[in-house]
Amino acid sequence: MFKLMKLEMRKGKFGWYVKGAIIANLFLAAFSCAMGFIGRIEENFPFSSYSDVFIVLGALVRATFIVFGAVLISRLVIEEYKTKTISIMFTYPVSRKKFIASKLLFVSGITFITIFISNLIVVSAFISINSFFNFVPHSIDLNSALKEVASMMTYAIAAAGTTLVSLYFGLRKQSVPATILSSLLIVGLISQHSPGYFSTASIIYIPLGLAAFGISSAFWAIRNVERMDIV
Repeated sequence: MFKLMKLEMRKGKFGWYVKGAIIANLFLAAFSCAMGFIGRIEENFPFSSYSDVFIVLGALVRATFIVFGAVLISRLVIEEYKTKTISIMFTYPVSRKKFIASKLLFVSGITFITIFISNLIVVSAFISINSFFNFVPHSIDLNSALKEVASMMTYAIAAAGTTLVSLYFGLRKQSVPATILSSLLIVGLISQHSPGYFSTASIIYIPLGLAAFGISSAFWAIRNVERMDIV
């Protein structure tokens, strides 16, 4: 399985993903600090506590890279089915199920790693800037920080599974737009946050439920790969 994942990395050109992730991290870090500066000028701070900081920035990071994950699924699976190039891969002396499973495991793995690392980078950048400008009036202690890091990991795992939901819609139509559009609808659902009112971004059960559906979709795709029309 891991050999197939390595083969996928060698075969695919993922420079766009790395560059995109770097640009996204820079943008999100700058955007979070800009919110602090604008809130300070207007005396309407978007973050009342560090809890809000972790919720909002975490939601932005997850939304960004769930869409990135859908693009990966489009390139590695949907486009290959649509253009029939996957039939060439199926001539290799490797189980079709293992072949598809390696692709999906690769997408989930890279999505989890990117979200977790990006979350750490963006939040760390904000905390560093906040130490000079005091956007958030309260400090964060070590125990609270460690709890938030553990929460980041949980949400990253859930997001890695949630990314696979777009596979279901993409394969049904063998459509790249359907794959990406479904990911946009999903991030719209799980990224809402209104302090003091309603927040889907802070309810872990929603992404966990979507992750369960995404994993089920992956098993469905793997199980039915022998019967999928590629001719």
